[in-house]
Amino acid sequence: MRTRVVAALLVAPLAALALNAPAAQADPDPRLTITKVELNKASVAVSSLNTVPVTVTVTGGFDSADPQDKDLTLHTYLKRTTGAAKTLVSMELIRKTGTTQGGTWQGIVNVPSTANGTLEVSGVMTGAFFPGSGDMTTPTPVPNPPKLTVIGTNQPKITSRVIPNPLPFGQGYSIRWSVINGQTGMPYGTKLKVWLANDNGCVESFGGPVYLTDAQGYVTKSYPASFADFGNCLLLPGNPIPIGGANTIPDRPGIVSAVPAKTSAPVGAVVLVNGTVAGAPAGCPVNLQRLYGATAWRNVSTGKVRQASGKFVLYAQPAYKGNIPYRVSFPVCYNYRAGLSKTFTIRGT
Repeated sequence: MRTRVVAALLVAPLAALALNAPAAQADPDPRLTITKVELNKASVAVSSLNTVPVTVTVTGGFDSADPQDKDLTLHTYLKRTTGAAKTLVSMELIRKTGTTQGGTWQGIVNVPSTANGTLEVSGVMTGAFFPGSGDMTTPTPVPNPPKLTVIGTNQPKITSRVIPNPLPFGQGYSIRWSVINGQTGMPYGTKLKVWLANDNGCVESFGGPVYLTDAQGYVTKSYPASFADFGNCLLLPGNPIPIGGANTIPDRPGIVSAVPAKTSAPVGAVVLVNGTVAGAPAGCPVNLQRLYGATAWRNVSTGKVRQASGKFVLYAQPAYKGNIPYRVSFPVCYNYRAGLSKTFTIRGT
């Protein structure tokens, strides 16, 4: 079982889990101009699961005469400048002075202990932040971006235990999550509110249902078999994004089967070896191994598992006359454990 920290919450992203920025590939909105961004604090100290509000003031304008843009709001992004990726998102910024075409907007960003380090305002976008919204523009850059130093202590540490482990195919499972004080290694001593989600719910739809840990920081949830190949996560509630979280995908057993197309062939002839890996871990390597001497298995052919079918084809080539033992080795790949096929024999003639 692999426990991964949810992207943009504590460490760098895994696979497709990403909160670092909107899912956008285009340029910044040409109508939005940012001339200045200010923070009312240069540094904050935050402990445990608390957050400290920092006021953000944006000066700029949005080139639009549309009446619907009269009450246009903004939101900002702050990114850690060094170390593991970390992004904060402000609450909705409301215009305080001027007009949509030229004014100042103000609001807060809730800073958690998990933001420990130095962050800077990296961009501004229109509207309120909405996870998974798929904006078609990227954040508008900020001139001379202000920095914020965060001294985060007693940060949460999240771990998980999948039962059973490894998880057989087609079977439901449970995950026992743990949230403790990563600095002391002890529980926080109170029941904690957490969000438990799966797949897109880990990055696109924050909020409920809310679960409570016990006073030791444990909470257990059961999941159907259909959830096993997607991310399961625990998120620590925050506004507008979680203050932390972790994702886990259950380990799968490495179940390999392999059968030669022929059980005997002339020395030097090529014999196809067909096989499958349960669960179809696409792109994972498989190695045909031949026994040398009494105990030494060596790779003689390498292939990859096909998508969807889980099938593979390898090539044996008897090197001498007599019975030659072969097997297929599947190394650790993704969340799949290593596995071996049954040994089979090809007779060289």
